[in-house]
Amino acid sequence: SRCFRKPRQEQLALAHPPKRLRRRSVGMLKSPTFFVGAERQRANLTTLVRREQQLAEAYHKNKPLCFSSRGYQKTHPVKAKKGHRDADARLEAPLILGVADGVSQIEEFGIDASILPNELLKHCEEIGMAQLLPSGSPVVTDGYRGPIPLVREAFEATESLGSTTLVLAILDNSTRIHGKLHPMIAVISVGDCELLILRRLHGRSSPLVPVFHTEMQRIDGHVQTPLQLARVDDRIDPDFTEEITIDVIERGSAVHCVSCYEGDIVIMGSDGVFDNLFNDEVADLANSVFPPGRQIPTHEALLGHLSKRIIEASHAKTERLPNGQMPDAPIGRGGKTDDTSCVVAEVIEWTEAHSKVWRPRQRRWQWPGFMACGAQCAVDEEELDDYEGSMRPHGYKNPRVGRDAKFNSNDDDEEDDSNCCIA
Repeated sequence: SRCFRKPRQEQLALAHPPKRLRRRSVGMLKSPTFFVGAERQRANLTTLVRREQQLAEAYHKNKPLCFSSRGYQKTHPVKAKKGHRDADARLEAPLILGVADGVSQIEEFGIDASILPNELLKHCEEIGMAQLLPSGSPVVTDGYRGPIPLVREAFEATESLGSTTLVLAILDNSTRIHGKLHPMIAVISVGDCELLILRRLHGRSSPLVPVFHTEMQRIDGHVQTPLQLARVDDRIDPDFTEEITIDVIERGSAVHCVSCYEGDIVIMGSDGVFDNLFNDEVADLANSVFPPGRQIPTHEALLGHLSKRIIEASHAKTERLPNGQMPDAPIGRGGKTDDTSCVVAEVIEWTEAHSKVWRPRQRRWQWPGFMACGAQCAVDEEELDDYEGSMRPHGYKNPRVGRDAKFNSNDDDEEDDSNCCIA
């Protein structure tokens, strides 16, 4: 259990990075993340791999579900003062959520640690949303085949050098039990980002309690050497090939499939969150923002408020209490200074409005101006306000426009441009 307090000496055991990296680590902040070489990762895959499925009672509503989400991230003030860049990345979409934490030590070799995490999550969103739409047909692949093929396809689509940990939550509406729809959350994690699911077990008047959480994957248990998805050159690891990263995805990742229900709260974060906060502390924060008896769905502003409070509580673990003592944390008293990112999501019903906004397009529309569709009709902000919450991608970007070139289609069966696809 994450609530078990391990001795600080055990948690802060020194890692053993490659010698060329160890020489460069002088002067780094408390508990940096080290790059883990190819052979060392490969040797630990069999001990870190997880494949689990958790089925609860049948889902009776027989309707598809999705996520309403909002996230927040912040570099720890101590790291920010020293000029360290935030290498965390977040993914917030109706059917797929993600957090990726770039390995900071990569920057010592002139590589921006934030690029690979962001590029990876970008491809995860594009591939995942195309495959998972409840009422849409896939336009990129042959359909959703599970979290492992999705992450592999996303990684193979990236080009950047770097190294990152990852956790994804994928809402799969294709599962049926006894002929009835039974939505599941497929969770895949590589490294030490974590996910926690909270649920009201005894109706809306009961508090949110933890019903599922992932575990960190760390080489030899060291806090500085998580399992990683990497692409590096000879400067960092002359033995590296991309085959080891594919092995990590297919043979070392932790995969869980969990039943989900309307009102479930999904909280995912980087190690900067879950090394500093116990699960019961996260649940207490959630209950303070989402008290028992409230109606759902929750406004996105409250989801964002909780994610910010979780980040603030994580950073507070590195400050002394009024009595002069350092706060207790899973990693040990005083926690650790780290970049922190968090995504908070509520499971809600997928509606026709979601389908309209996220309907896939087979080719890129050329916009004549801001917020216009392929039929040259203008769409103003008031019309977009009809689609609230996670029905819109984060940042008000239309998901049907601006996809990569591989989403374009030059086939003869082009769609009729005379119809407005937004109105």
